[in-house]
Amino acid sequence: MVTPDNWVVVQIKDFHKVLCGWSGGYLDGDSWKINSGIDEITEDDSAYYVKGLSGSTYKCVKGHEELRANCSHIYDTIQGADDTAKIVSIEEVKHKYI
Repeated sequence: MVTPDNWVVVQIKDFHKVLCGWSGGYLDGDSWKINSGIDEITEDDSAYYVKGLSGSTYKCVKGHEELRANCSHIYDTIQGADDTAKIVSIEEVKHKYI
């Protein structure tokens, strides 16, 4: 299971992916990852558990849903390649993946 420091859901047309970021330290820089696409979303009091199409699971902590500098350039690249790309709240889409 992967637990990012911050995350957002990116919608491209009718397809949803989780864009995740980690804040690095002195020796290791910031990093990011985008999942293969959302297959299923479950939740508990503290987090959303997003299962990707590849089978990997992301523990997306509630309150950490935000686009930070560690992956904002990736979102800009995605949006530049497809102008339909936009950030949507997980609350807007979770019902599609339960």
